[in-house]
Amino acid sequence: MSIFVVIFMYAAWSSIFSIGKWTLQYSPPLFLTASRMLFAGLIMSGYLLLRKRSSFKITKKQLLSLLLLGVFSIYLTNICEFWGLQHLTAAKTCFIYSLSPFFAALFSYLHFGEKLNRAKMIGMGIGFLGFLPVLYTQTGSEDLLQALGFISWPELAIMGAALCSVYGWVLLRLVVKDQEVSPMMANGTSMLFGGALALAHSFFIDSWIPTPIAAGHMGSFIQGTVVMTLISNILCYNLYGMMLRRFTATFLSFMGLLSPIFASLNSWIILGEQPSWIIFMSTGVVSIGLWVIYRAELKLGYIKKAETATAT
Repeated sequence: MSIFVVIFMYAAWSSIFSIGKWTLQYSPPLFLTASRMLFAGLIMSGYLLLRKRSSFKITKKQLLSLLLLGVFSIYLTNICEFWGLQHLTAAKTCFIYSLSPFFAALFSYLHFGEKLNRAKMIGMGIGFLGFLPVLYTQTGSEDLLQALGFISWPELAIMGAALCSVYGWVLLRLVVKDQEVSPMMANGTSMLFGGALALAHSFFIDSWIPTPIAAGHMGSFIQGTVVMTLISNILCYNLYGMMLRRFTATFLSFMGLLSPIFASLNSWIILGEQPSWIIFMSTGVVSIGLWVIYRAELKLGYIKKAETATAT
């Protein structure tokens, strides 16, 4: 049953790329990030304040981890993601974001001692080959923002978002499992801190006349922000925290490779972006890498151990 929860989580999460691109018509990335994260953080923190005040009794070590989580998982991840999303299709952004398993394998090795055996290396190699066709395909403003060869600055921004996101998930796993902070407390606190950083950054960068929201589009901005918050921050962030109790960060990141399929369908329905056969083909290749790594993690016992630990 947990596998189906993970699939549902990524199906819902992938819609954020399309909804986010639509909302970016009315607000710059920094202000959108700040509004969304502060709104979500206040909801979760307010709920805990009313229902479980004991959650706020945290140590200095836990507070430091939560602050780092806010910087990487919230602030850096989202400003890079939404800046890149302005120049890429929602489906392509989602696909590049799926580079996160490579970073997850590295961070899991460094933080948790999870082995990178031959099978996992082969799986990552297959996954990397699957990414190449999508990176070679560029349209629109990407051509004007070239960085390194066939890679554009928006693509590098999304890769940076994936890197910061995965490191944030590693920090979340440490906070939830080792430091015994509830997923909702960890997410709520980090969103408040990361959102505050984004708001301060927006104040100095964006044009506040009187706000960075496009004139006459306050209602559309609020609608997009609320929907994104409910789906991503309230539902998916907390589902991910719970799933980290059963699966490794590496495996959950590789399951995210299913997201581009859902993102392509969502962007077609919401934005009218035609689905790309290259993304579907590449997703199929990368999914083979997912299966190889999943088998390797089963043999190494990481998934089984995670499930046993939850049961006890």
